[in-house]
Parts: sequence; structure tokens; C-alpha cells
Amino acid sequence: MAMNESAENYLETILILSKSHPVVRSVDISEEMGFKKSSVSVAMKNLRENNHITVTKEGFIYLTDSGRKIAEMIYERHQVISEWLISLGVDPKVAVTDACKMEHDVSPESFAAIKKHIQSQ
Repeated sequence: MAMNESAENYLETILILSKSHPVVRSVDISEEMGFKKSSVSVAMKNLRENNHITVTKEGFIYLTDSGRKIAEMIYERHQVISEWLISLGVDPKVAVTDACKMEHDVSPESFAAIKKHIQSQ
């Protein structure tokens, strides 16, 4: 399924926030990502219309199965690529920034090869 980088980042952020917050709200996403509430609102509407999230009447945001699958894929890529770059001697801040760019564009085949290589060491 083709999805843009921005939507993937929102789903990943919802996943990360759900690990540390009892509930996730638009304001939490806005604060975490540094975006205006209006921008987050538009993104949440699009994610809801594409069935990647549900929003309760109280404004609590939950990932659907499809949203969780995408978020977990992006989050895993971020973690693995960041750790890999750090292990290669890249400064941790640079590694995290670069991983954020790479996680969206790396093919499943290349990512699987990177994971396999890391696990074999």
C-alpha cells in the first residue's frame, strides 16, 4: 500500500505516544511533532478516512489494525537503521535524523538484508 511519508510519521508518532501516554490526543501529537493543531487535525481526518485510526467522541486517537501495522513497520525500520548507523560510528543525533529519512524509502528487500546482516554479526 502506498502511503506518503507524512502519514507514516503521524502513525509512528501515535504508536510511540501510545507507549507512554494512557491516551493519545491531537494536542499530544502536535506537541510531539511540533506542528500546528490545525495541521494535525487535517492529518487525523485523512488517517481516519483511510481507516488507519479511530477517534472517540472524547478525541482519543487509536490505531486500527492497518494503522498499527504501518506504524510498527516504520518504527522497526527507524530503530534498526538508527542502531546500525550508530554501530558504524555515526553520531547518534545524525544517525536518528538519517534513519528518519531512510525508513520511508528503503525497500522491503534492502531492509531485510540490513536486518539479516546486523543479526549475523
